[in-house]
Amino acid sequence: MRGLGPALVTVAFLGAVIGGVGAPLITSVALDLDVPLESAQWTLTITLFAGAVSAPVLGRLGTGPHRRAAILITLALVAGGGLLTAIPLPFGMLLIGRALQGLGLGTIALLMSVARDHLPADRAHVTIGTVSVAGTVGIGVAYPLMGLIDQVVGLRAAYTVGFLLSAAAVLLAWRVLPADQPRPSARIDVPGAILLGIGILGVLVAVAQPSVWDLPWAGATILVVAVLALSAWVWLELRVPAALVDLRLLAAGGVLRANVAMLTAGIGMYLLFSLLTRYVQTPADAGYGFGLPEVLAGAALIPFSVLGFIAGRLTNWLSGLVSARWTFVIYTACVITAAVLFAVVPDSLLTTLGSMAILGFGVGGASAIMPRLVLDGVPQHETSSVLSINQIVRTVGFSIGSAVAGFLLATATPNGEVLPQEQGYTDAALWVIPLLALSSCAILAGGRRARH
Repeated sequence: MRGLGPALVTVAFLGAVIGGVGAPLITSVALDLDVPLESAQWTLTITLFAGAVSAPVLGRLGTGPHRRAAILITLALVAGGGLLTAIPLPFGMLLIGRALQGLGLGTIALLMSVARDHLPADRAHVTIGTVSVAGTVGIGVAYPLMGLIDQVVGLRAAYTVGFLLSAAAVLLAWRVLPADQPRPSARIDVPGAILLGIGILGVLVAVAQPSVWDLPWAGATILVVAVLALSAWVWLELRVPAALVDLRLLAAGGVLRANVAMLTAGIGMYLLFSLLTRYVQTPADAGYGFGLPEVLAGAALIPFSVLGFIAGRLTNWLSGLVSARWTFVIYTACVITAAVLFAVVPDSLLTTLGSMAILGFGVGGASAIMPRLVLDGVPQHETSSVLSINQIVRTVGFSIGSAVAGFLLATATPNGEVLPQEQGYTDAALWVIPLLALSSCAILAGGRRARH
């Protein structure tokens, strides 16, 4: 269909920018709404949670005859959530709005499945890869844009922009999404969705809210409950006739390796991303760092975003030369290069920006090739379901990476000090190397060369 590919990419990009509204505004939420910073952090955590839980549910709906309706209704709920964040309502309503906005993260897999079903194979590969990399580009746009609007006009104005973007996404999707093909109705495993939600929420709280570990037994209890819930979910999914996720399909060699690679790569990528964004904002009187204000720190992500987009456009050509698996390895090598460059020469702003750009190239390229790796050998009708789980894996990996960065820097902070020692950044960056190496090994462990 003419224009379908660019439209799908645009909807995904708008969704990524909306999802990225939360992170740069956390401090402003705490100050403007007079809530603790720990509470303000939930404007990001609850968005990740809603996206992670909605992804498999929407993925299952995507296998049925109402995929178009599922996308449009979800995007409309995202717009409604954006309206709640834009109106000056109490903090609780802001959290509800941010949760509704998180539902948009679950539509990415559906957009990819539309491309796989309605575009020729070569165009479908390019479109799916570009939809996947839209998240990388969206981060680079959301941070400086929302930071600037917040600084110049105010918090609610920034959230209003998110609402307007979500409304534009609804209108665009309504105009371009093709009618659904006749398929059997999809049944939703509600108990499975509840167990998965409890498990993911527990994991996100344990890794994204470090303060729970300061309370006696709280962190350990939450993590145990999460593990038990996820174990019960696995047990249930293997026995119900209409499983939320076909775990037997996910256990297949190629799909399993791709998800393991996505998890470990996601941890390493977001670990380095967190280090770089914190380092450039560190006040110069700390003896290191560049003291960039919020807007300039956001602008430092522009090279990250631009190189991520370029990598996404190069991925189809590169995979035709060396195979999809080796393309992924090349991109992980870029992330390792960025980590080593930052660790060796951390005191140069130009070098740090170069590390950010190389990281963006690696993240964008890995995101673009990952759908091809995870879909290798997967039946077409399971596209959205399998991709939705891969999106969850990426979200959890990013959350763990952020938490690991905070933990490593906390251990490098002397007692009574606010800022970590500079060596803490160097040591933390070097942890990226084994994580990305493990990710590459997981992909290369397969015996086939995936070129399609």
